[in-house]
Amino acid sequence: MKRVAIYLTLFLGIALSFGFMPKVEKSKRQSVLIFSLTKGFHHASIADGIIAIKKLGTENGFDVDTSNDVKVFEIENLKKYKTLIFLSPTGSNVFNDIQKAALKQYINNGGGFVGVHAASDFCYEWEWYGKMVGGYFESHPKTQEAKLNVITPKNKIVKGLPNSWLHKDEWYNFKDFNPAVKVLIKVDESSYTGGTMKNDHPISWYHEYDGGKVFYTALGHTKECYTDVFFLKHLLAGIKWTMK
Repeated sequence: MKRVAIYLTLFLGIALSFGFMPKVEKSKRQSVLIFSLTKGFHHASIADGIIAIKKLGTENGFDVDTSNDVKVFEIENLKKYKTLIFLSPTGSNVFNDIQKAALKQYINNGGGFVGVHAASDFCYEWEWYGKMVGGYFESHPKTQEAKLNVITPKNKIVKGLPNSWLHKDEWYNFKDFNPAVKVLIKVDESSYTGGTMKNDHPISWYHEYDGGKVFYTALGHTKECYTDVFFLKHLLAGIKWTMK
């Protein structure tokens, strides 16, 4: 046995010296960036959203970085990320022209974009962004429970969700809606008060835009959303779709 151990040690030493040992591949995990800068209303649920998305990343094999600094919108830096998640950012005239060009090039090169809730209450001055996210926030009634209806039940992004269910959230009414998006879920305006879209009220959608993949959900106002099984399933499916 001693001879075997000696020979094995010698073999390993020779293999190492000549570089014959197999190399361990570096992690191939993909990364996403959560951007949550607020220049307008700040949602208290942002912190809960970050925790929830980081947990989704740990459980599903992707890394999550976070920032509320516009300086991350630089062409070389954005190349690190498979998807950008705009988690309820607010405000207008946030990006300068160079940062806008970096985001646009990122999408043009096939990048993914996930907009959550107030991502539609952002960059009102930038028409390209509005068309990408799919529409702009116009108004909302008080937070209340309403009925959601999945209108494309065979789509993978809504797989596992009930065809209809009740959910408590802040129900955005939209303006400048992009008719080219593919709607996934609508909210039934007859189930709550304050809807202004004549009961044709999209609440989540996706589309391929200018080279990239875009998913948006208006859900996510409350802290409770980020422990809600259906919402998290829906959000994760959207993130995964943009990363493909």
